[in-house]
Amino acid sequence: MEKDNNLVILGDSLKVMQSMKNNSVDLIFADEPYNIGKDFGNNHDSWNSTEDYISWNKKWISEAMRILKNSGTIYVMTATQFMPFIDVFMQSEYNVLSRIVWHYDSSGVQSKKMFGSLYEPILMSNKSSTNKFIFNAQDVLVEAKTGAKRKLIDYRKNPPRPYNTKKLPGNVWEFPRVRYRMKEYENHPTQKPESLLERIIKVSSNVGDVVFDPFAGSFTTGAVARKLGRKNISIDMNRDYYKIGLRRLEIAQSYKGEKLQKDLGRKTTNKSKKSRTIDNQLSLQLDMQND
Repeated sequence: MEKDNNLVILGDSLKVMQSMKNNSVDLIFADEPYNIGKDFGNNHDSWNSTEDYISWNKKWISEAMRILKNSGTIYVMTATQFMPFIDVFMQSEYNVLSRIVWHYDSSGVQSKKMFGSLYEPILMSNKSSTNKFIFNAQDVLVEAKTGAKRKLIDYRKNPPRPYNTKKLPGNVWEFPRVRYRMKEYENHPTQKPESLLERIIKVSSNVGDVVFDPFAGSFTTGAVARKLGRKNISIDMNRDYYKIGLRRLEIAQSYKGEKLQKDLGRKTTNKSKKSRTIDNQLSLQLDMQND
């Protein structure tokens, strides 16, 4: 379904991409299934083997690179244990531009037997090292917290002058994860924050460009692209998430007679330590009353 240069598609992303034209999109953000058995409601992200998963990756990435313009960029996210396979493939067939680490805070229960994961990898690539690519550095500058904040003078420059107050971010990005009851929260187990997508879309595309997301999920890519004046194509094979896309991109208010409303439920059944403590206290109070 399409409205105002925003196209939301229900279907298999590989099959949809095979019907798309060569060199037709400017930016691809792909938060693909991680192959870690995550429950998405009516489908699971699980392959029979690592080999099968990597083979599937090579197929969809090849199609994605075919439809990507020569000046375009692709960002791929996957689980830390599988990113090395994707990285080697992209190095051999295309051109890796940057290896980005999205670091986030820890608020959940952490393992006591090993170091818990506090990041997810993002691989930034383009078609070839000879191709020029869009990189709007001035649109993603962040505060320089060292010399400028301390009002130091940079004597390496002639004439000496204060340090810049803004700088380009490095390849370690710190954005908080989307939490339950946050304004942007959708009922999806792997939702990415709007701030993360905003940086990617601003730096690697221009107003009016086509941003493509083959694994739309909570449709954050499309929502941010729309807000920033880009065109958007988003695909998801899950009907529940497709309906999120229709609502979030304001394409439709209803679907097959169903009014589209934001689901404020929680996708995960895991409870915080505080919630478990409250539940235990209530259970103990009920036991005492029954006695």
